[in-house]
Amino acid sequence: MRHFYLALILIGIFLASCTADNKKDPNVIIIYADDLGFGDTGAYGSTVLKTPNIDRLAESGLLFSQAYATSATCTPSRFGLLTGKYPWRNERARVLSGEAPALIRPGTPTLASMFRDNGYTTAVVGKWHLGLGDGNIDWNGHISPGPNDIGFDYSYIMAATNDRVPTVYVENGKIVGLDPDDPIEVNYRENFAGEPTGKDNPELLRLHPSHGHNSSIVNGISRIGFMRGGKNALWRDEDMADIFLARALEFIKQNRENPFFLFYTLHQPHVPRVPNERFAGSSGLGPRGDVIVEADWCIGEMLDFLEKNGLRENTLLIFSSDNGPVLDDGYHDDAVKLIGDHTPAGILRGGKYSIFDAGTHLPFIVSWPGTVKPGKSEALVSQVDLMASLSALTETVNQGPDSENVIEALLGRTEKGREYLVMEGSNGRVAVRTMDWAYIPPYEGPAMTNKWVNIELGYSSDPQLYRLSNDPSQEENVYTGNKEVADELAKYLDSLINKN
Repeated sequence: MRHFYLALILIGIFLASCTADNKKDPNVIIIYADDLGFGDTGAYGSTVLKTPNIDRLAESGLLFSQAYATSATCTPSRFGLLTGKYPWRNERARVLSGEAPALIRPGTPTLASMFRDNGYTTAVVGKWHLGLGDGNIDWNGHISPGPNDIGFDYSYIMAATNDRVPTVYVENGKIVGLDPDDPIEVNYRENFAGEPTGKDNPELLRLHPSHGHNSSIVNGISRIGFMRGGKNALWRDEDMADIFLARALEFIKQNRENPFFLFYTLHQPHVPRVPNERFAGSSGLGPRGDVIVEADWCIGEMLDFLEKNGLRENTLLIFSSDNGPVLDDGYHDDAVKLIGDHTPAGILRGGKYSIFDAGTHLPFIVSWPGTVKPGKSEALVSQVDLMASLSALTETVNQGPDSENVIEALLGRTEKGREYLVMEGSNGRVAVRTMDWAYIPPYEGPAMTNKWVNIELGYSSDPQLYRLSNDPSQEENVYTGNKEVADELAKYLDSLINKN
């Protein structure tokens, strides 16, 4: 009997050590939507647009009500998430063209390199929009630098964005399906002789631009920039969600035996909004709503796959978006006409491009069954903090200069997050907020975006101060009666900007 009990004790110690190892090295998946607003999901209050799988994720995890991207546009917010560095510190961290050189240079510490150095296999699948190459890209050869040069073992991405040329997929630095006898040429300054464009040949379009987006035509949709060739490699927009999902799931399948990090970057609901035929008309809100339903389905497929393969309880899954919502962002797709009672930004003011809260205040859900207790959190967190927080989780050194370790808040063990955070509107202009206050310095510039986008940018020649604890919609500027609070926040912002 003594031997029997000793054996039980040893087995218990062994199982406990296995559990401890699993908790130390969980799989990590970040699902990153594109232009999804604070009010675009049922979990965050939408009663019109149905998102059962995002809601299911929220029910199994921790829903954050005070979470922020670093920027109100996509390139800089992605830069901030991956590097742990505020994008306004890098003057190139703006919305990039389709031929822009790589923004994150080889040797820069990133989330991906941190995980890879800690023994993880790493991948990015989906939208990239952080530049490729060193300029003057030969799209027909090996494209470098790119994701594989900054920590990702595997990459399957669109070359730029879904509204920019070249409209092709790039796998580990090579264009997928490219026929060497039909090379791709790209030019962002002038068209190629004889190639139709949305501007000159509107009769060839099935989706018409409202502003810009009137250059080369692919799949009946005109884009930003000019290209020719590469016929076999061109994507069909309707298939994009299925292709990215399949690649993401295949990566998980191949690497399930060891810890992995997956940055799964959805292209929805960015323009052009072209859902697969299965989802067309599914939302009642037009193509924008339909592609959100499509994205929600992709998330459901991901959750089902993890559960069926026994990976769910050892996978930390984070869901968020790169910036706030926009309706008309370049195409006549009835997003404005069919919006009805749906409010993409919820109660927040502004949207994509805006320094008001809706530009960067976004959905943020952390799910890790058995470790993160389901519920809601009011902790103030920023996506820039993922670098420090996940470094702490894996017991590695944080190399994100602006990243704060809020892992205890992300795991639901405390509601104490950041004391201050900085968010960026368009063109590098920044504001600062605390749990109670948002301060926007005076900025010269237009109050609104163009007449199609129709979003308040939030710029004013007067300083603005909003008490968010009782005015989350930022309706009343209370700077005049609270100048000492504004001065304190302005001082903090100046010290941060001047920090080396």
